[in-house]
Amino acid sequence: MNSFELNKILGAILGTCLIMLALNIGAGAIFAPEKPAKPGFNIAVKELGEGEKGSAAKEPEQPIETLLAKASVEKGQAAAKQCQACHTFEKGGPNRVGPNLWNVVNRARASEAGFNYSAAMKSKAGNWSFDELNKFLANPRSYIPGTAMTFAGLSRAEQRADLYLSYQARLQEAGDQRAERTREKERQDPAGREDLSVLKQIRIPKFEILATWRNAV
Repeated sequence: MNSFELNKILGAILGTCLIMLALNIGAGAIFAPEKPAKPGFNIAVKELGEGEKGSAAKEPEQPIETLLAKASVEKGQAAAKQCQACHTFEKGGPNRVGPNLWNVVNRARASEAGFNYSAAMKSKAGNWSFDELNKFLANPRSYIPGTAMTFAGLSRAEQRADLYLSYQARLQEAGDQRAERTREKERQDPAGREDLSVLKQIRIPKFEILATWRNAV
């Protein structure tokens, strides 16, 4: 191949490149997109009216007393299953990962015998009222930072109320069972009950005891 033919080939390639470059520049000038003044996309959002804004706002949480009036024992028993992995509920039950919860309402914090509480729990003074339990179970680590309780909490107030009502029902059931055992024991030993009733009827006034003692002296 002589130099003349090589120059023709190179010229053809160069000409093709120049034509493609010219087409690209021309197309860019004709079809150039219009750049917005502010980068981004316009998203159509429906504006809420005054009434809709009020309904969209988060409703304030109802007091625990109000929620207890509408709570469900059955739902509370289901919620309590989450607690039973770490706690016991029966009287005299053992401590597990967490302390026994029998009669915990109005009990002093960090007071269950034999359980090693965290320093954060020990430093939190006061008793476990329903309101305090409600705040703690909503988010334990937020309410008492540093607590050893790893449970994330029950975010729904209704679920916490169900749990409390179920707990109270459990205490009531245990109390009824104790009362029934006492009545059964009395039915099985009526003589002992009658003797006791006779003793209760014996009354010796204090002044008679004192007079008898003085006469003896």
